[in-house]
Amino acid sequence: MNLKEATEIGKCLSNHVRLQILDWLKDPEKHFPPHKTLQHFDDGVCVSYIQEKAKLSQSTISTYLGNMEKCGLLIITRHGKWSYFKRDENRIHEYNRFLAN
Repeated sequence: MNLKEATEIGKCLSNHVRLQILDWLKDPEKHFPPHKTLQHFDDGVCVSYIQEKAKLSQSTISTYLGNMEKCGLLIITRHGKWSYFKRDENRIHEYNRFLAN
């Protein structure tokens, strides 16, 4: 990870809602119901559930999640019209290692 990438992640994490989303996605079973169709969290959490929990508009949540995906904190998977997000644990560990050095 280089300084530019770490700076972008830092900017992304400077928002308390984005930090909260990252925390929720660490243990999705605790914070969200499984999607009615999939019944599991292997591909992440449906955007609509994240939006509902955050109590923000769909456009705001989409922007937040898009920014988090762009800097590598989240991985998106699509099933039909549904988008699911999960943490990219490798990228998060890489960021933590960068900060520790």
